[in-house]
Amino acid sequence: MDNDNNIDFKDLWRKQSVSQPDMQDLLARVAKFKKAGLRSLWIVNILVLVTSVFIVFIWIYYQPQFISTKIGIVITILAMVIYLFTYNKLLSKYKNIEATQTNQEYLQNLIVIKKKQQFLQTKMMTFYFLALTVGICLYMYEYASRMTLLGVSLTYGITLLWMMFNWFYIRPKQIKKQQEKINDLIGKFEEVNHQLES
Repeated sequence: MDNDNNIDFKDLWRKQSVSQPDMQDLLARVAKFKKAGLRSLWIVNILVLVTSVFIVFIWIYYQPQFISTKIGIVITILAMVIYLFTYNKLLSKYKNIEATQTNQEYLQNLIVIKKKQQFLQTKMMTFYFLALTVGICLYMYEYASRMTLLGVSLTYGITLLWMMFNWFYIRPKQIKKQQEKINDLIGKFEEVNHQLES
């Protein structure tokens, strides 16, 4: 009975098997995250450039008469260019993720990307949507001025409803999805670093 009372719990605690995160799996997830981030950057760049070219084509081909239409086009393109310029700053952050880095370097790069994403998802996205809304509303004014009241109501109503749907439904879902991915990776690297320190 006395032998049972002399159990060294600290020694038993140290000897227990701790589930270590699989580093190969973690590095594969980081590589996948990097690849998806770079692909997203390229897709956004292509879509914004094609949209801007299309808007300029409309301007040249249809020759709008109202100054509000021209101001709307400029505001819309300017909003896209400013957002794209800020969004492209993530490119260097994704490229900084290298297979030869230490866990701490991976963690620091992921934290920097998370902060940049949060800035894009809050301040820049708010600016983008506001400028886009103003630009589109100004652009449509010339054409809406030739419509009936019902046509104007439908045109502006559908456009603004679509933008609200994007702002209140699609945008939060995308933000949540991005945050879950990066928070999961950061959590795994913090866990690995904590285990290495102890």
